[in-house]
Amino acid sequence: MSIIVPSQVFLTRGCGQHKEKLVSFELALREAGIAPYNLVRVSSIFPPHCQVITKSAGLKLLKAGQILFVVLSESETDQPGRAISASIGMAVPDDPTCYGYLAEHDGGGPTEKEAGLHTEYLAAEMLATKMGKTLKDPVPGRSGFHLSNGMSLKTRSVAQAAVGAEGLWTTALAAAVLIA
Repeated sequence: MSIIVPSQVFLTRGCGQHKEKLVSFELALREAGIAPYNLVRVSSIFPPHCQVITKSAGLKLLKAGQILFVVLSESETDQPGRAISASIGMAVPDDPTCYGYLAEHDGGGPTEKEAGLHTEYLAAEMLATKMGKTLKDPVPGRSGFHLSNGMSLKTRSVAQAAVGAEGLWTTALAAAVLIA
């Protein structure tokens, strides 16, 4: 059996609106650039030694029909005026030999900035608790956290917010695409 450990990751987001829910989701995937791939949802580990690359660099490495591992957040509504959001947050230790965490969150209401900061905090909190540590003085809005053992975490996120429209399904999605 071969072991698949992603060596690169990129973050992306998209939004779609259509009278059909599934087509709305497809349009959001297209805007995110990940529609022509077979997506496999995975859990939330950012691999050791994994490199964060840009969306454009990542898309150049892919082939249509390829199986892609993604941490995916999606939110949809058919209610006019309803605010929705989807976000992915990442927390990675300064030490590249350690793994990090990816967190997904979806729901209604928050702005893209608020949703992104929340998922950065979630990723940092999950990593801290997995390591048996606590976050030291977490400050909302700061990009980066410290653990009780002094380890520093770098954080980043991607988020998509949208508002439902009359007679249409609206889908917001955010994804971390892991490339082996």
